[in-house]
Amino acid sequence: MTKAIRIHAYGGPDVLRWEDVPTPEPGPGEALVNHAAVGLNFIDVYFRTGLYKAPSMPLTIGMEGAGTVAAVGPGVTTVAPGDRVAYAGVIGSYATSRVIAADRLLKLPVSIDFKTAAAMMLQGMTAQYLVRRTYRVKAGETILVYAAAGGVGLILCQWAKHIGATVIGVVSTERKAELAHANGAEHTIVGNAHIPAEVKRITGGAMVPVVYDSIGKDTFMTSLDCLAPLGLMISYGNASGPVAPLDIGLLAAKGSLYLTRPTLATYTTKRSDLEATANDLFDVVQTGAVRIQVHQTFPLSEAAAAHTALEARTTTGSTVLLP
Repeated sequence: MTKAIRIHAYGGPDVLRWEDVPTPEPGPGEALVNHAAVGLNFIDVYFRTGLYKAPSMPLTIGMEGAGTVAAVGPGVTTVAPGDRVAYAGVIGSYATSRVIAADRLLKLPVSIDFKTAAAMMLQGMTAQYLVRRTYRVKAGETILVYAAAGGVGLILCQWAKHIGATVIGVVSTERKAELAHANGAEHTIVGNAHIPAEVKRITGGAMVPVVYDSIGKDTFMTSLDCLAPLGLMISYGNASGPVAPLDIGLLAAKGSLYLTRPTLATYTTKRSDLEATANDLFDVVQTGAVRIQVHQTFPLSEAAAAHTALEARTTTGSTVLLP
């Protein structure tokens, strides 16, 4: 048998149940992975609450994990039993073992341990496409990053600084401001009040060409007001709830702005894109340009406590669940 955290209905952290489930057998094109570590992400909360709908119930949530291939099904050539692997973007990781499409697995470099891998795949690959593809950050630019002390935020700040950009990080506390500053945010703004005025002061009135906003409802309009004409608003998360329907005429009124709502799934649909994204992440981590910081660990069986901490905004960096 395998142990898993499953939900049978949408709701708060209390709906997360630690249950016995049959250990699955890999079918054609699939691999069985024994997890050594599982990542915690806000998308897990979205599935738990029903903001994102479950394909079926009961549902094993979780989008990221790392471990060892235990077995493979017919036709699998990309991985073999014994391989150290990690993945992101495939629901079902809150389990001691799980079956997954083998072409979604990535072999881990020997220098990256399982806990680091489980903390970096979803957040790190998200940061990669955000700064290298959705908007290709350039040296000398000033950018705005929300939740700068969070999992994606800390990686974004480091990666943008590595490229040569100046980062303005928005955080909720002075402690988080210190953490963001230590990880590449040259400027920090604490709280959601007066953000456009601060951005205007920092940039000498120029504002920023891009905003990375993972907060959603509470900050969306403020983010638009931080953009220079022709700037790009990247709304890639809903930590405060989904953004309300928008009159697109507002984008014209605020300077012919661009708006996108990207997802990692779209950017890594092709196997070649998945590998390129992961390899870019592996490179910056192995060279030390980006440090993956696991600031919290919980037993997988205590996922409810991890969700409570995440939603209370008491976590920083990455959180890993240990089976």
